[in-house]
Amino acid sequence: MAGHSKFKNIMHRKGRADAVRSKLFSRLSREITVAAKSGLPDPALNPRLRLAVNNAKAESLPKDVIQRAINRASGGEADTMEEIRYEGRGPGGVQFVVEVLTDNRNRAASNVRAAFTKYGGQLGETGSVTFMWDRVGQIRYPAEAGSEDAVMEAAIEAGAQDVESDLVKPDIYEDAPGHTIWTAFEDLNEVAEAMSKVLGDPKSTAIVWKPQSEVPLSGEAVGTLFKLLDALDAEDDVQQVYSNEDISEEDAARYAG
Repeated sequence: MAGHSKFKNIMHRKGRADAVRSKLFSRLSREITVAAKSGLPDPALNPRLRLAVNNAKAESLPKDVIQRAINRASGGEADTMEEIRYEGRGPGGVQFVVEVLTDNRNRAASNVRAAFTKYGGQLGETGSVTFMWDRVGQIRYPAEAGSEDAVMEAAIEAGAQDVESDLVKPDIYEDAPGHTIWTAFEDLNEVAEAMSKVLGDPKSTAIVWKPQSEVPLSGEAVGTLFKLLDALDAEDDVQQVYSNEDISEEDAARYAG
C-alpha cells in the first residue's frame, strides 16, 4: 500500500507487525469497496478498483476477502463512506497530507486534529500544502525484478516519467530495496500494464502525493514526528499519510525505537 512506507517499516521492526497487518487488511478492504462503488464492480472495467485489487493481492489479502469487499459495494456499505483530505504541518515545519476514508466526518476531523495538536503540529486549509506537491502515479518493484538498467529501459518504453532504484540493504528507517517508477497521474494504468509484460506484476501501484521538496529534521523533533506518525497510523479512518521530512540515518535509528 502506498503511503508513508518508511514509517510502516519502523512499525514492523518494533514488533507490531501483526497489528499493523490487520489494519492494513481492513484499509485495503475498505478501499476495494469504495472503488467498486465508484464504478463497475469489475476490475477489468474499473481502473480504481483494478488498482485496489492489485495492491490487495500484493499484500496477500485472500481472494475471498477481496470478493466480499467488492460484493459489499452493492450492499450499500460504501454509501456511508466519505473521502476527506487533511493538510497541515508537523514538527519542524514538515508538511503532511492525510487521506481519510470514514463514515463519520466529525470523528475523523476531531481525531486527526487532536493528533496534530498533541505532537506540535497544526492543520491547515485544503490546498495549503498540496500546492507544493504533485499528484502522480507510483509503481514499485522489488530489487529482484531486474537490474537498474533493465528496469529503466522497461520504464522508458512504457512511457514512465522517472525511475528511482535503491538496491542497498535497508537500515532501520529505509524501506525494502527496490525500484520506484513515477508516472503522470493519467498514465499509471497504461504504464503499469506495459511494465508488467516485461517485469511481471509490480509490488504495488498507486496514485500518490509526491513532495516537490523535503524539510530537514534533526534531534528531538524527529522523535516527536515519529509519535505524530504513530498516532495518525493508529486511526482506523486514516488510509494514507504522506510527509516530506529529510532525516539522517543516525537520528532515524536513535528515535525509531
